This record gives sequence, C-alpha cells and structure tokens, in this order.
Amino acid sequence: MTDDRESGASSQNPSRVPPIEDWHRLLDGRVAVVTGGGAGIGGAISRLFAQHGALVEIVEIDPDRAALVVEDIEAVGGVARAHVVDVRFDAEVEDLRGEVLGEHGRIDVLVNNVGDHRPLVRFHESDPESWSAMYAVNLEHLFRVTRAFLTPMIDGGGGSIVNVHSVEGMRGFPGEPVYAAMKAAAAHFTTSLAAGYGRRGIRVNGIGPDLTQTTQVDYLAPDGPSGAGDHLWESWTPVGRLGWPVDQARVALFLASDLSAFVTGHNVPVDGGTLAGGGWFFSPEARRFVNRPTGL
Repeated sequence: MTDDRESGASSQNPSRVPPIEDWHRLLDGRVAVVTGGGAGIGGAISRLFAQHGALVEIVEIDPDRAALVVEDIEAVGGVARAHVVDVRFDAEVEDLRGEVLGEHGRIDVLVNNVGDHRPLVRFHESDPESWSAMYAVNLEHLFRVTRAFLTPMIDGGGGSIVNVHSVEGMRGFPGEPVYAAMKAAAAHFTTSLAAGYGRRGIRVNGIGPDLTQTTQVDYLAPDGPSGAGDHLWESWTPVGRLGWPVDQARVALFLASDLSAFVTGHNVPVDGGTLAGGGWFFSPEARRFVNRPTGL
C-alpha cells in the first residue's frame, strides 16, 4: 500500500518542482532582486538567473558594472534592469523597494550578495570606525534589504532568500575576527529568519564562498593572494582547482528555485571542500596564517 504522504498524492503536498524537461527555466517569470549584482559572484548570479527566465533587478553601487550586466543579459534575450543603490542607506533601499514593486507588484527571490573584506585592519590596530565600516558593508544592509522586501514577499505568497556571506563565518578566521564575526552573524541570521518565517512561505538559505576568483579577490593576478603558486591548487582545494563565480551562482540557483522546496535554514559552504578538508595554517616562514601553504 502506498503512503500518500510520500507519494505526493496528498492535497497537502506543496511541491512545485517542475518536470525535468523544464529545468532550463527554473525561475521562469519570477522577480529576482540581486544586490551587488553587477560583478563577480553577484554578476554570475544575475546572468544565470536571467538564463533561467527570471526578471532580474540588479542592485549596484557602480553604474558601469550594472549597465554591463544588463547589456549581457539583454543580448541573449533575458530581462534585467539596473538600479544604482548604496544598500548602506535606508532611503536608497526604500526607493529601490518602490521601484521594484511599482514595476512588478511583487518579489519572488532576494539575493543579498553585498559584502567586502575591506577595510582589512588587524584587530589590535582596529577601532570603532573600522568596526562600523565592516558592519555596514557585511551585515547591517542584510537586515535593511531583507526587511524592505520580506513583507511584499509574504503578501505575494512566499519566496526564497539567499544570503551570500563567507566560509570565514563558518570557521575560525585568524586574519580578521571582526569580518568573521559579521559573516557568522549573517549565517545565523539566515538560520533564524528561516525558522521564524517558514510557515509564511519564506525559505532562507546561505552560501559561504571560499577561494573564488573575482575582481575583488584576484587569485590569478601576479601580485594576488596566491602569488606564483597557481600550480598548487590541487593541494589547496580537495576538488583540485580554483573556484569561479558561476560555481556560486549554480548553488544560488538551486536555493532560489523549487528544486530546493524542502530546504531552508542552511548555510552551504561553496568552497571546493576547503572547510571539510582543512582551514588556516600558521606559516613559520611567512609568520602569519595562510590558507594556501606553499611549503609542500
């Protein structure tokens, strides 16, 4: 005898997972807001969401980056708009909310992607000013933007929120404990928001990137954080390679779409296995902690 609760025949089954032949349009017609959506991980998310049919609202502090992504998306038949917004300020976020709801009347997906490891100040040299700057760019805007769009998302029947933070919020980061604390707070905000709003149709999940090539952290530059050690990627990550923004975007797509309809409150390390396989190591030669040792 088949249990309807497992077969999907129950009228209580909320699943909307599309048939496999439609997996090329996982976000068809959905309104997706992506902060920091003009470059790096955010740019890859914007492009991939548009490829899957989303109506992408790109939020960027840099107008040139935003315009370039919109141009790329429209060139392949996608739909996107750019909004030049500094998410650190209430008034600008409220204006953004009005523009998105004025155009679409709803929001289905929110990706909070803004973040930065700068100002990188060693803790014994830090001060309240550097803490405030780190808070504003890595955590406070997460509250601000989420609050702005949460009620419209609930009123529209639910949706998915994806918070991009860092693997450094999921392990000890000796280089900058304030940055790590902000990212850990973002991860726990993700879990707690999911627990509180799941019954109102809101799923919330997070992504913790590591070792991903972007203009913000350029591992391939001759003077970049990897130096001349590019040949050591096989040792540095269990998957044996550098990560790329599209690696993060694919996980964001899964979490935003109905493929993850029963997944909420989780923070996924998208790191090539670095969290599982190791972490930070003290280098006597460099006299500092490194996550890409060269003495191999």
